[in-house]
Amino acid sequence: MTLPVWRSPELVSHTRNLLRSFRRIVGRDLMRASDDDIDNAQRLYEAPFVVLSHGTQADPVLNYGNALALHLWEMPFEQFTLTPSRRTAEPMLREDRQRLLETASRRGYIDDYAGVRISATGRRFHIRDVLLWNVSDEGGRILGQAATFDKWASAEE
Repeated sequence: MTLPVWRSPELVSHTRNLLRSFRRIVGRDLMRASDDDIDNAQRLYEAPFVVLSHGTQADPVLNYGNALALHLWEMPFEQFTLTPSRRTAEPMLREDRQRLLETASRRGYIDDYAGVRISATGRRFHIRDVLLWNVSDEGGRILGQAATFDKWASAEE
């Protein structure tokens, strides 16, 4: 029997880093967490808002997407986590996205981003009120950046 993706030790640890970094940088909780890391990993994966993150590579690759992110981008977890994060935006919007990432990197987080994203099948959608923050481990080493939002609409509407 295959375990759910959120149950892997790597994702349980990554969830802990996402939640801890969010609280430290933003000053509030991303979600109500418990003392059980596995429960938190499941709850974040199944959350009614989007959460995704990427690493620190020169061309950052996505390393997490919760179920809602996977649904929006129309990809299974395995494909999603092989995707350079720049590919989540249309080519003409990638410069704006890069400026957003650099600003968040300098400030720790931003909470007022909106833009258009593109799914694996080419479906375009608007995202609003995006909060993007730097993710670090317990020792403060930067692991990448994450984003969360709960407002989106088809770009065709």
